Amino acid sequence: MPTRADSLKAQLPRASEITIGVTGRKSGRTISNPVWFVSDGDKLYLLPVRGSDTEWYKNVLKNPAIRVEAAGAKAELRAVPSTDAKEVASVVEKFRKKYGASNVKKYYSKLDVAVVAQVS
Repeated sequence: MPTRADSLKAQLPRASEITIGVTGRKSGRTISNPVWFVSDGDKLYLLPVRGSDTEWYKNVLKNPAIRVEAAGAKAELRAVPSTDAKEVASVVEKFRKKYGASNVKKYYSKLDVAVVAQVS
């Protein structure tokens, strides 16, 4: 029987943007944001547009549970933040490949962190 994660995983290759829901670290309320992403196998890679200054990233540091939606498919995942320079560079390269180096340069002002979530 397919799980919610299976449904989400099936939609990711067709999507250029997903919506993530995080819990506000101060308000405790769910905050939704449209974001770019890269999926690779069972992994979902996220790159905060303002790096470690991005509000949704700060929220994930306090509560790593995220809700992800793509084309109506939804799943709850656990976000794993990374500040490892090699891992962040690898995620940045994946984003450049998917969205184009010029778009990543245009929209992403600080490339010091990345987030990985397991979709399974």
